[in-house]
Amino acid sequence: MMHHAQIAQRAFNTPLMVDPAKALAFLSGLGPRITGQEISFAGLDWGAAGQGTAVVAGRGSIFGTDLTQRNQQNRTQPFAMIDGIAVIEIAGTLVHRGAWIGQSSGLTSYEGIAAQLQAALADPSVRGIALDIDSFGGEVAGAFDLADRIRAARAQKPVHAFVAEHALSAGYVLASQADRITLPRTGAVGSIGVVALHTDMSGALDQKGIAVTLIHAGAHKIDANPYQPLPEAVHDKMQSQLESVRQLFAQTVAEGRGGRLDAAAALATEAAVFRGADAVAAGLADEVSDPVAAFRTFAAAPRGTTSPSRKRSMMTDKPTDATGPANVLSASSTGGAAPPTNTSEVPAAAGPDASAPNAPAMSADAVRAEAAEVAQVCAQAARLGVTIDAADAVTRGLKPEALRSRVLADLAARSDAAGIVASAPAAAAAAKDSPIIAAAKKAAAASR
Repeated sequence: MMHHAQIAQRAFNTPLMVDPAKALAFLSGLGPRITGQEISFAGLDWGAAGQGTAVVAGRGSIFGTDLTQRNQQNRTQPFAMIDGIAVIEIAGTLVHRGAWIGQSSGLTSYEGIAAQLQAALADPSVRGIALDIDSFGGEVAGAFDLADRIRAARAQKPVHAFVAEHALSAGYVLASQADRITLPRTGAVGSIGVVALHTDMSGALDQKGIAVTLIHAGAHKIDANPYQPLPEAVHDKMQSQLESVRQLFAQTVAEGRGGRLDAAAALATEAAVFRGADAVAAGLADEVSDPVAAFRTFAAAPRGTTSPSRKRSMMTDKPTDATGPANVLSASSTGGAAPPTNTSEVPAAAGPDASAPNAPAMSADAVRAEAAEVAQVCAQAARLGVTIDAADAVTRGLKPEALRSRVLADLAARSDAAGIVASAPAAAAAAKDSPIIAAAKKAAAASR
C-alpha cells in the first residue's frame, strides 16, 4: 500500500505530459489497486484498456556523480556505443527520478538520460549522439530542464532523434531538441499538451459509510483532495496552470526546432498526434525513413564512409532549419565561369587552398567539420530542388564553396535566380561584373 500511495501522488492532481490513452490504461490497471475498487472516468471518451506495471530500477542522481564514478570504476559506458555514436534510449514512461535506464522496468528517468548525455559529451571517442525514442510521455517535473541540456549539447556534438515508434508529449519535448528528427512511416510525434487527473472518492466513501474530515491550515491546503468533489474554482485554477505549462511546452519546442516549427504553430496543433509524412509536413519531424538505415547514414557521414547510393547524408553539428537560397550561399561565393551541373564534373581541388603544392594535411576535426558543412549544403540544396549526393561529395573531397557555386548555376539555369542573394566579402559584393550574378540576372530577365 505504501507503493500505491507513492504512485497516487505522482499520478493524481499534478500536470502530466502523457498521451491520454496511456494515462487511462495506467488507471485501468492500477486504479483499482490504489483506490480499492473499480473506478470510472468523467469527461473522457477514450476506451481504457491494458494494465501497467512498474518496477523502479537502480537509483541515480540528477548530478550524475554516482553513475559517473561507477562507470569509471568499472570502465564501462552508461550507453550503447555504435560506430562512435552514443545511443541513449528514451523509452517507456518518463519520470523525474527513481530509475536509471529502466530497460526492464518500463520507466526511464530524466536524471538517467542527463547522466548519459553528460558522459557522452565528455567522452572524446563519441562523435555524435543518437536519441532512440519510443515513449508516450510522462512527468512534467524535470522534462524542460533536460530539454535545455539536450539543446545545449548540440553546440558540442551532433544530436539526432530517431523515433521508433512514438515520441509523444514529454517524449516529444526531448525529441524536438535534437538537430534532426527521423521517424518511420507509422511513427507518431506531437501531443503538445498537458493533462491532469483528479479522482473523486467521495461517492465511494459515502456508500461504505466512511466520513473523512480534513483538518487543515491554509485556505488552499486541501485543494483537489480526492475526498471531495472538485470545486469549480479549483478546477479553473488547475486549468490555468496546465495552460501555462502548455505555453512553456510550445516555447521549448520552438527553441529546439528553430524556423521549422514556431511556438504559435506548436500551439495550433492542439495536442494532435501526427504520423509519418504528415509529421514532416507539419514541421514536427524532418524525415520519414527506416530508423536503422537513417542511423547508419548518421554514423557514417562524419568519416565520409556513407555509401554513395544513399542520398543527402545528414551528419551535421548545426540545426538544418534554414531552407532559402540565401542560406545555401551563406559563405563567400566563388567567381569565374559558371560551375558544372553535377558533382562528377566538379574538381576535387575546388577549395581555395586545395591546389597549393605544400598545403598542410587537414586535421581529423577539420575533415569532420568540412564533411558536416558539405552535408548541410546538400540538404539545403535538396529543399530547393537541387540534388547532390552528399556521401559522394564527401568521399571525393569536394569543397562546400564548389557545391554552393553549383547550386547557384543550377538555380540560374531554371530561371529561379531572381530570388538568390549571394553573400560575399565587401570587396566582392562591390564588383558589378561577377559572371555568376550576370548569368543569374540574364536568366531571370529571359524568363519574364
